[in-house]
Amino acid sequence: MTQFTADELERYARHIILPEIGGAGQQALKRARVLVIGAGGLGSPLLLYLAAAGIGTIGIADDDTVGLSNLQRQVAHASDRVGQRKTESAAVAIAQLNPHVRVVEHSLRLTAENADGIIGAYDVIADGSDNFDTRFLVNDTCFRLGKTLVTAAILRFDGQLSTFKAHLGDPHPCYRCVFPEAPPPGSIPACSEAGVLGALGGVMGSLQALEIVKEIAGVGDSLSGRLMLYDALRGDFRTVRLRRDPHCRTCGSRAAA
Repeated sequence: MTQFTADELERYARHIILPEIGGAGQQALKRARVLVIGAGGLGSPLLLYLAAAGIGTIGIADDDTVGLSNLQRQVAHASDRVGQRKTESAAVAIAQLNPHVRVVEHSLRLTAENADGIIGAYDVIADGSDNFDTRFLVNDTCFRLGKTLVTAAILRFDGQLSTFKAHLGDPHPCYRCVFPEAPPPGSIPACSEAGVLGALGGVMGSLQALEIVKEIAGVGDSLSGRLMLYDALRGDFRTVRLRRDPHCRTCGSRAAA
C-alpha cells in the first residue's frame, strides 16, 4: 500500500474526502505514471493539474523551447524562462507546485524509432501534440502496447477531446477509427497561422486532466466511444458517439492484412 506523508494527506484532503476517490483512489494516482506529449497550450494546464492531483510520475515529451508568443496560453512557462527547453520549464513549474511528483524529461520528438521505449514506460498517455503524424504514431503505439490514450486538440475557438482504449476490444475505437487519414496539406492551418484563444487551452487541458484522473481512479464514465466538442464562441459543449471501424488500419481488419 502506498503511504502518504502528513503533507500529502493535507495536500490531497479534498480528493480523499470524495467517496468516489478516497484514500484508495489517491493511492492509485500516486502510483500512476502518465506521459504528456507536448508541453504547450494543452500540455501546460494538463501538467499542472496532474501534478496538483498527485500523479506520482509525470513524463514530458517535447523538443521545443519556450517562446514569447507561447505565454499567451502556455501557463506552465514564464517570461524568465523564454529560450529554455519546454520540458525543463514545465519541470520547474511542477516542482514549485508539488514537490512529491517525479518528473521525467524527454526533450525530443517522438519517432517510430523511440515511441515504443518511451510510451511503454507509462500507464496512461496524454496527447497534446499539434500535428497528425505524431497523433497517428501515438495512437498506433498505444494500441500495440495496450495503453489508454487521452487526446485533445484546439484551434481558434474550437476544442475536442476523447479517450481511446481500443486494446480492450470491441466496442472501443481508436483514433484512426475516427480520423483514418491526415487531411490534405494546408487544409487545416496551424495555430501560428489561424490563431487560438489562450483560455481555450486551459479549458481543454483541464478536461484532459480530469479524464486521466477518472481513468486512473476508475470513477465515472469513460469518454471512450465519445468525442467531446467545445465551441468557445457559443459556449456550447456537445458529444458525438464514435464507433469502432472494423476496417481500421490500426485496430481492424486492415491491421491484420
